[in-house]
Amino acid sequence: MSIRPVKRLIQSKPTLEGAGVHLRRAFGFGNTKDFDPFLLLDDFRNDVPEDYLAGFPWHPHRGIETITYVLAGTVEHGDSMGNRGAIAAGDVQWMTAGSGIIHQEMPKGDPAGRMHGFQLWANLPAALKMTAPRYQEVKALDIPETTDDDGTHVRVVCGSFWGKTGPVDGIAAEPIYLDVSVSAGKRKTLPVETTRHAFAYVFGGAGKFCNASGPLAVPTEPVKWADTTPPVEADNRSLILFDRGDEVTVQAGDDGIRFLLVSGKPLEEPVAWYGPIVMNTQEQLQQAFKELQEGKFLKV
Repeated sequence: MSIRPVKRLIQSKPTLEGAGVHLRRAFGFGNTKDFDPFLLLDDFRNDVPEDYLAGFPWHPHRGIETITYVLAGTVEHGDSMGNRGAIAAGDVQWMTAGSGIIHQEMPKGDPAGRMHGFQLWANLPAALKMTAPRYQEVKALDIPETTDDDGTHVRVVCGSFWGKTGPVDGIAAEPIYLDVSVSAGKRKTLPVETTRHAFAYVFGGAGKFCNASGPLAVPTEPVKWADTTPPVEADNRSLILFDRGDEVTVQAGDDGIRFLLVSGKPLEEPVAWYGPIVMNTQEQLQQAFKELQEGKFLKV
């Protein structure tokens, strides 16, 4: 067994999106090759309604899947196919944009004005870029949960883990999307299949992610700290990108730690990306925006 080294530790950055929603972006745009098949992760956590109520009015998507996981408040949505609905605390919406959809997402706070959730974008392989759009909407009660003997608690949003299988299916990259809570002071090792790209995003408490498989030697005078691989401390709103290996080890801090652990099979395909549309070539991208201008974007 080999612990995945920490490749990068990133603090999510404040960003404005939609009609003026204040959120934090963990990664997205630019070079996302290390996260393949994932393209973007946004943390829309806010307790100031004026900073999020403007929402994300009507906008197009093509070539990707958007995964919205709500922890507090609700997100009302509607689309060009006539779908309407809302997802609330603990719910998940997995939208496959495929050949094209125009939709809106409007966040609403809970009675205390709090809004919290995540949106993850997953790329679609070339063969499925122009597939028919579809939704998989999952209520909180339908997401399996499991608790280990040491109190480690996992919600299985997608994929299979510890004998539980999440309700979302038919996803090309076969992602595993987990919401993990480790109790204060506990050390926990979690399996992650070695061929996958994987990352964690901390949104509660703090902890240290082990950064090497072998025991760490105590540095002597001639050995500098830079020559060792100590554990990497990650606090709230930290993104940890892992290198290769088949397990992830975390040591929870005094307040415990809660994080998303996401992995997927890399597509290893070219990416042509502008805003909400992700294709494989510039020609396909230009065609998509041409169709948008000419009113020919929607195929279904």
